[in-house]
Amino acid sequence: MSIAKKLAAETLGTFWLVLGGTGSAVLAAGFPNLGIGFAGVALAFGLTVLTGAFALGHISGGHFNPAVTIGLAVGRRFPAKDAIPYIIAQVVGAIIASAILACIASGKPGFDLVASGFAANGYGEHSPGGYSQTAGFITEVVLTFMFLIVILGATDKRAPAGFAPIAIGLALTLIHLISIPVTNTSVNPARSTGPALFVGGWALQQLWLFWVAPIIGAIAAGVVYPFITEKN
Repeated sequence: MSIAKKLAAETLGTFWLVLGGTGSAVLAAGFPNLGIGFAGVALAFGLTVLTGAFALGHISGGHFNPAVTIGLAVGRRFPAKDAIPYIIAQVVGAIIASAILACIASGKPGFDLVASGFAANGYGEHSPGGYSQTAGFITEVVLTFMFLIVILGATDKRAPAGFAPIAIGLALTLIHLISIPVTNTSVNPARSTGPALFVGGWALQQLWLFWVAPIIGAIAAGVVYPFITEKN
């Protein structure tokens, strides 16, 4: 596949992830009587990755996440020269999805995009459970680390073929079940950037954590996985 087609797939896949995941949080999580709640949002994020990876993974690898791209590059599974274009494509996809979601959500009378939080990631007073910056940072580093360990393991040539999207989607669901109360769950800087741009203010001020922490976790996994699996 040409790099242009790969970037288009990454844009589309990240668009789907953000539209499906944050869309479920904004539109359906707290809907009166029929709200899907935290568990439903967690499942929505997992399903977007699972379906997106099956649909587009054969084109671009199905990263849909700057942390994944960086972790795979560190783990020597992806050419480092393509990392920046992939990351740009992912952020663009997230912004487009957030723009469309903002248009949809604003169709409800009385909806206030900023006041709603728009599923933006946050810590302290902007954490769903009131968790501190330190707690949020540790959560994002550790869960991104484990997410990349699952991705690297599930896509290893020694792993059963064809099942990687299932393992990765279920892992992302589990990650959200753990960390939605802490940070609204990022483990994906692109996913964090899209909503933050529309909320502005505190969301942009806290966005740094949702780039730095996932990238640290991804780099650590890219180092650790080869160390524990490669023969000496």
